[in-house]
Amino acid sequence: MNIIKKRASVISRVVIVLISIILQIITMFLLVRLMHDYASWAYLLVEIVSVAVVFIMVNDASPFNSFWIVIILVLPVFGYCLYFMWGRKHKNSKFYRQYKKISEKGREYKRQDPAILTELTEMHPNKAQVSRYLINEGFPLYKHTAVKYFEVGEKKFDAFFEDLEKAEKFIFLEYFIVSDGEIWQRLKEVLARKAAQKVEVRLLIDDFGCLILDADKIRHELSKLGIRVAIFAPVTKDATRLTFNYRNHQKIAVIDGNIGYTGGVNLADEYANIIERFGHWKDTAIRLEGDGTWGLTEIFLEMWELTKEIEQLDYNKYRPTVSVDAPGFVQPVADGPANNPDNPIEEMYTHLITKARDYIYFTTPYLVLDNRMTDDLCRAARSGVDVRIIVPRIYDKWYVYMVNISNYGRLMENGIKIYEYVPGFIHAKNIVSDDECGVCGTINMDYRSFFLHYECGVLMTEVPAVMDIKEDFLNTMRVSERVSLDDWKNRPIWQKCIQWVLRIFSPLL
Repeated sequence: MNIIKKRASVISRVVIVLISIILQIITMFLLVRLMHDYASWAYLLVEIVSVAVVFIMVNDASPFNSFWIVIILVLPVFGYCLYFMWGRKHKNSKFYRQYKKISEKGREYKRQDPAILTELTEMHPNKAQVSRYLINEGFPLYKHTAVKYFEVGEKKFDAFFEDLEKAEKFIFLEYFIVSDGEIWQRLKEVLARKAAQKVEVRLLIDDFGCLILDADKIRHELSKLGIRVAIFAPVTKDATRLTFNYRNHQKIAVIDGNIGYTGGVNLADEYANIIERFGHWKDTAIRLEGDGTWGLTEIFLEMWELTKEIEQLDYNKYRPTVSVDAPGFVQPVADGPANNPDNPIEEMYTHLITKARDYIYFTTPYLVLDNRMTDDLCRAARSGVDVRIIVPRIYDKWYVYMVNISNYGRLMENGIKIYEYVPGFIHAKNIVSDDECGVCGTINMDYRSFFLHYECGVLMTEVPAVMDIKEDFLNTMRVSERVSLDDWKNRPIWQKCIQWVLRIFSPLL
């Protein structure tokens, strides 16, 4: 009976959103028809406005503008109505004003120690440019932070639960997906016990990511145990606009301000291979201990205040109290659609690509690139940099996999090596370059991560864990199959046609 009720709740919420979208499309279509038949002057006016909007958008290289340009040109009036309703960014909306206010508050707590940047610059003047850019975007560089890399989710959960048991002051958790199962039941038991011990526990979840489990049910259940729960962007709240498409994809855990986790691992059993979905689930995570944990804590606090608008927190209460004697530098970074057209995370990727000297390796489940990043990757490969990318052979979304494949050709033609992970689904989001720096986080190499989702990750330089990421990449490559350019060119015609169509809509996939 409980399963039936849960499914009914999920289905009802999805149906509400779908009905709202369908009604909006029908209403816009009818309005356009009425204008065409009875108010030709209004129809002509909208068509003129559509052309003007296209000229304005042409000056902006955003891939989303390219998508909307196609829609408006193909359907001049109806397409513009769709853009007016769903494509514009409301920079003066309450949400954007709130985001700007919280970001400005956050900068007050993120002060850069100039001595740390000077030390990195003397050690690596080339890579220091990447860190300097991120500092200017509001993401400080830290030392005195130990980093542990986990090459599979099950190892991350072993350390994670051990750290949770030691929590004395607070536990902050922020995850995109929460799914019922062994991991979630075990976590609830630990959090309930810690809350009873007067440990401050906050859980921030994305409503869409928790659609199957029902985020409202989670909040109701955990609030009785003294656990604070915040739900990011309820899917039915913004059904009148496609802002419900902007999700919180970040994955952060902070324990007492001294230990922090991030990476691709969500709170679901498949991420620990307790259950099998799409073969072996290959995912990664990192654990920070020391000064750099503050970067993850501050990212969490900003997202909490953005979700719980009326709550104002004193961030200083949650600063680290432990500094670890460890080599290297760490730089937690975050991004989201409210930043557009500025995208610090995408810029970090392009900086790392252009600064690579010997090699740069990527793991990503989704390879849906815009022209700019494709150009950067191809230019690096043509200049002699060894560029390799591992993507899944077994996919979770067939339409994204189709776009993945469509992107292979130009990359391989320019010398980039593409590998498909054979044992299952690779969900890891890593970069490693020149034995010097690496990134582990929640960031896919696609439009969604760079433009639609709130994401986070950690840039690491001269940290021993960087070499662990490299070793893991090489081991993963050995159980992956390199894609042949000839095979790609000879793929079926029907597949090429589907991929051509999907590429047009790739910014929304």
